Amino acid sequence: MRLQVNCEDRIGLTRELLTQLEEQAIDLRGIELDEAGGFIYLHFPELGFERLQQLMPGIRRIRGIHDVRTVPFMPSEREHQEVRALMKALPDLIFTVDSRGRLRQANDAVLNILRLQLADVQGLPISSLLKGFAFLPWLSEGARQAETCKLAFAGEEYLADILPVRIPEVEGVDSAMTLAGALVVLKSARRVGQHYNLLQGLDEGRFDAFSIQSPVMQALLHQARRMAGQDLPLLIQGETGSGKEMLARACHFGSLRSTGPLITLNCAALPDEVAEHELFGSAPGAFGPEWPGKTGLLEQASGGSFLLDEVAEMSPLLQSKLLRVLQDGRFHRVGQTDEVRVDIRILSTTRQSLEARVRQGMFREDLFYRLSVLQLTMPPLRQRREDILPLAQLFVGRICDELQRSRPRFSRQFNDFLLGYAWSGNVRQLHNALYQGLTLLEREQLEPADLRLPQLDAGATVEEQWFEGSLLEASKRFERAMLERLYPLYPSSRQLAKRLGISHTAVANKLREYGLGRRSEDEQN
Repeated sequence: MRLQVNCEDRIGLTRELLTQLEEQAIDLRGIELDEAGGFIYLHFPELGFERLQQLMPGIRRIRGIHDVRTVPFMPSEREHQEVRALMKALPDLIFTVDSRGRLRQANDAVLNILRLQLADVQGLPISSLLKGFAFLPWLSEGARQAETCKLAFAGEEYLADILPVRIPEVEGVDSAMTLAGALVVLKSARRVGQHYNLLQGLDEGRFDAFSIQSPVMQALLHQARRMAGQDLPLLIQGETGSGKEMLARACHFGSLRSTGPLITLNCAALPDEVAEHELFGSAPGAFGPEWPGKTGLLEQASGGSFLLDEVAEMSPLLQSKLLRVLQDGRFHRVGQTDEVRVDIRILSTTRQSLEARVRQGMFREDLFYRLSVLQLTMPPLRQRREDILPLAQLFVGRICDELQRSRPRFSRQFNDFLLGYAWSGNVRQLHNALYQGLTLLEREQLEPADLRLPQLDAGATVEEQWFEGSLLEASKRFERAMLERLYPLYPSSRQLAKRLGISHTAVANKLREYGLGRRSEDEQN
């Protein structure tokens, strides 16, 4: 049983209170003081109703006591219960250890993996459960700072945050702290990836997420912001990988429908035989008495936006079924006669020319005009070169955070290569090339050879790749790119000179001019 005694701060009051318990022959198990709140807490065995009726009036008669009542927990017990509830609710794996590296607490996520009770693991050395970090040396040296590393637990790898726990040596004096132990938090690669993808998804859903310096993109985003506020169908055209879907999402979140859902349909991936069922849904019993019914994608998007990704690849059957929805916002579920009305804004993206598809008879003209009330065109990356380096820096930062590695420098040759490449796959190709390069990178500087890309982009003309600027600039750009590709393949500059049909001195001078590395004197002699 626990009592909370509300009292004033008076010398001798606690002694009189304990005398009352002694007179009643009550065995006191614990006492706690809350000086700030003016409370004394008492813990003793359960009392019957009659004994409690005798105790309570006696306590209330003590001078300076305002009130007394029963409570379910002592303050320390409540704090312990709250900590346990918090640890139980956290999905990550939580351990606490003392200053000698022995396990004190573990949450349910840990115990469920071990299939043990807390009592089975309390007191075990933490190093017997977690592999990959020297806990005892770290603790013995005072655990000066928190650590982040990879740890192995129960045969799986986790990302670990190891945090020192310090308490005051003297109550109320924070300047004198002593090491009490450590808190260890393990996150699985799946949860880290979920957090990263969620954060990146939130970032990519806004106009501010675009990294732009080029005038063409600044003009495009100015138009997009104005069109986002208009509740009319919007068609976004552009090459593959140029960021059409990202722009569509930004237009949704920049509209009055931003609090509503954004549902995406990949028009190329939906077979005709399931198109009607997926788009419009079905009534209960439509496919047998046990069929519970299904809400279609259009109905799920009501109140928000419906994105038709790669709309040019929509089948003729799907085009005809979608046209009526665009006309009056009504449709029938499969197996249901009553009409369903939806309130949606249609956004569309395409890498093909819808006008050309209409001329070829492969896309309905009436549907084209309903989808293209507003139009935007994403420029290819080669037409917005001012954005290439800022985008590369942005991607490298994100990828390095995901890979948990330091951010490398860009060499001058690497910058020149990024600016000179045609990028037929646009922003997506740039991101993917950097991801692969950073995954394999073992240095602290990126060089052109770290990106595995075709020397000439099949999707762009020779003029687009090499003949920009003056003839001298184009010639040097081509010469540099050729040397960058061939230089790593030959063990000496003499062999490279033979391959190119020029003198060894000419090759050495050009390598120095373009900063393509230094051969040893033995190689050059």
